[in-house]
Amino acid sequence: MKNAATARTAACVPKESIVDIDAEDVNNPLAVVEYVNDIYKFYKLTERPSQVCGHIDESMRMMLVDWLVDVHIRFRLTPEILYRTVNVLDRYLSMDLVVKEEEQWQLVGITAMLLASKYEEDKPPAVDDFVDISDETFDTKQILDMERSILRKLGWNLTEPTPYHFLVRFIKAAAADKVMENLVFFFAELGLMQYAMSKYCPSLLAASAVYAAKCTLNKTPYWNETLKHYAGYSECQLMECAKQFVTFHSDAAENEYRAVYDKYSTCAHNVVALLPPCTRLLIESRERQPCLESVCMSCLP
Repeated sequence: MKNAATARTAACVPKESIVDIDAEDVNNPLAVVEYVNDIYKFYKLTERPSQVCGHIDESMRMMLVDWLVDVHIRFRLTPEILYRTVNVLDRYLSMDLVVKEEEQWQLVGITAMLLASKYEEDKPPAVDDFVDISDETFDTKQILDMERSILRKLGWNLTEPTPYHFLVRFIKAAAADKVMENLVFFFAELGLMQYAMSKYCPSLLAASAVYAAKCTLNKTPYWNETLKHYAGYSECQLMECAKQFVTFHSDAAENEYRAVYDKYSTCAHNVVALLPPCTRLLIESRERQPCLESVCMSCLP
């Protein structure tokens, strides 16, 4: 009898409802509410990890991305460009290409940013701007030659989903305020610095950054039905990646490459880098049993 009563009580408890995060944008033509869910289904089908092989100098890549973050700030480029730049860079470097000299890395980096700027901006920086930012280490011909090389290697395809596409969607699903939004982007950009993080699909990186931010700010519930619906991941699937974000946060102040940390230590970004790291997440992730749901499988179309 007791079990039957318990079952009836549980049946009376309403399930958490999924919030329609697009309801307020019905009259906004720029929000393309009629198509937005199909667009994100397509992104999930076409996304893939950027890391195809591990034959690159990870420390050199970290130094390069750190410098590119500074260049991105100096040029006042849109956030999309930074994520697109790293996507192009990693895809090019993953083709078993040998890039040894520091100058070669820098040439690949600024050319990747030039391509990303052309792709994302109506008025991108000129080639001469990139010549200047490199202290004239390279001339216009070298940059344009590298541009052709990258485009040929990538099959002229720059249209791949990056974490940024999913970040804006999942931040909206989390009903994030400005502090949380900046913290999510802080985690995501710390992830851009680490080549090891490119083994994760962009959507998983974005969802884990949101989860890590909610845990850091102690915004409960840390994951709900709305986020699970729009992100397509359970809390269990996010733990491994989120733990790494918190580890990067813990180490950021002492890291040799501080462009992201310094950027998010400013008032313009709500000084989120100075927030105490979420030690609870680190402890819980060590104690939690391995998830039976495969993260790798969730990355597949």
